[in-house]
Amino acid sequence: MKGGDIASLVGQIERTHAELTDALADPAVAGDRARFADLTRRFSALEPAHALAVRWRDASARVGEATELLAEGEDEDVRGLLREAEAEVAELEPAIREAMIEPDPNDDRGVIVEVRAAAGGDEAALFARDLMEVERRYAESRGFRVELLALSESEAGGVREATFAIKGRGAYSVFKFEGGVHRVQRVPATESQGRIHTSTATLAVLPEAEEVDVQIAPGDLRVDVYRSSGPGGQSVNTTDSAVRITHVPTGIVVSMQDEKSQLQNKERAMRVLRARLLERARAEQEQELRATRRSHVGTGERSEKVRTYNYPQNRVTDHRIGVNLALKEQVLQGQLGPLTEALQSDERRRRLEEQAGG
Repeated sequence: MKGGDIASLVGQIERTHAELTDALADPAVAGDRARFADLTRRFSALEPAHALAVRWRDASARVGEATELLAEGEDEDVRGLLREAEAEVAELEPAIREAMIEPDPNDDRGVIVEVRAAAGGDEAALFARDLMEVERRYAESRGFRVELLALSESEAGGVREATFAIKGRGAYSVFKFEGGVHRVQRVPATESQGRIHTSTATLAVLPEAEEVDVQIAPGDLRVDVYRSSGPGGQSVNTTDSAVRITHVPTGIVVSMQDEKSQLQNKERAMRVLRARLLERARAEQEQELRATRRSHVGTGERSEKVRTYNYPQNRVTDHRIGVNLALKEQVLQGQLGPLTEALQSDERRRRLEEQAGG
């Protein structure tokens, strides 16, 4: 909002609140379950901002009354009331602006996380496994449930790629900041001369979609079945239980082979496909609104990074916000809370700036 016109913002809140109140009292709306649910959600979301707006109106009125009284003659008690009312107005203005920041519509969802080893060969795969463990520990510490959907291991014991779900209300609001290129600097176990190597792994964090969120026409899918195989290509199943689903319009391909049942593998593949399609739609919408958009994951090159895990210095740095945490005592134990809180605060700050800029 240009010019920081708080009175205009308060007026907007009051008008919207009145419109929603009238609409919810309309018998025709009550008979439309979908519309009634949407209006109820919007009304509930606006309530905190409206409560602040009511307080701002009251405090502003007291400022006006005290100012008028002082124009008739100086009075120390009235002067004190004016100072109190002005302080309350000043305190409420930023609170109202923050309350009006629209939340990410996906914040309440669970997530599907895809981790892939990137630059660095076997060491990158070992780091990808470490990342999986960090995210699992963090999820469980926050009360979320982790469900492994797919896993492709390297011969050295690392993870080439894996897909897992983090289930629970609000998981996306916590884990969306984990997406991107993660870089590790350490001496690999196989390094005989003690040299530090740099490797990377990528995390893609997708809000999990329900069937009603993404409409997929059966004719848009090509489903292939084949025999699953383990590391090195050895057969681990004698039946065609592995499933590969191709979404023809977008070219997105999802493969699942970890379950012995073809039906279970197909169900898991569809969950991942829906999440990828929802993320694709979200990204396209965001691209329309913003001329420039940072890539969610990047290419995995060593120069691209959201976070660096420096083992010799026992430090993890999040490059988006410049915050450091102890590697062994905090991050490897899954204690990512300080990073999440700082990233959430940074997101609110950026949204406030966008709001102020119109």
